[in-house]
Amino acid sequence: MARPRTPKGRARRTHERLACEYPDAVCELDHRNAFELLVATILSAQATDVGVNKATPALFARFPDAEALAEVEPEDIQPYIATIGLFRNKSKSLVGMARMLVDDYGGEVPGAMRDLVRLPGVGRKTANVIRSVALGLPGLPVDTHVTRLSNLLALTSETDPVKIELELNPMIPAAERGDFSLRMILHGRRVCVARRPRCEDCALNDFCPSSTV
Repeated sequence: MARPRTPKGRARRTHERLACEYPDAVCELDHRNAFELLVATILSAQATDVGVNKATPALFARFPDAEALAEVEPEDIQPYIATIGLFRNKSKSLVGMARMLVDDYGGEVPGAMRDLVRLPGVGRKTANVIRSVALGLPGLPVDTHVTRLSNLLALTSETDPVKIELELNPMIPAAERGDFSLRMILHGRRVCVARRPRCEDCALNDFCPSSTV
């Protein structure tokens, strides 16, 4: 098979190969609904999914919805998330987010990007996670793995996550952007690891410009 010569061609080939490698890729943050995913994703900034998943069961049992979370102060949340980095700032974001959901959106998580990024603690990456994972809407979350792999594969030379997202979006069918991101993240965690990429085990090594094989 000929090597793809354009970023769009490499993106398409990457999408196809990773779909075979990770057919059942799912978001690794435990959640039962859009609200829980929103909380977990806010908590996951500069924290591991494993760490967040250890903290959220007790948090969700005490604060099961936006209404419950909106009624308390940040100090009331801190004991539940004290094991997570930046927990004081995240407590403030969670309360502010819940209050805005209650005041402006009837306690429901909105789907529009412009509404999601209004919420405290929510940027485009978090908004795209909510859209693609919980709401079934187009969304391509760009984290450090997606950024790194996109540069290694020469899909883009941008380093800003928003610019990367906007450049990748036309390369991937809208309904498949979330899956593409999830698979890039898994590949970055399991094979194309930052410190020592395992190019010899990589399903993309025959066309990746950065491959050492």
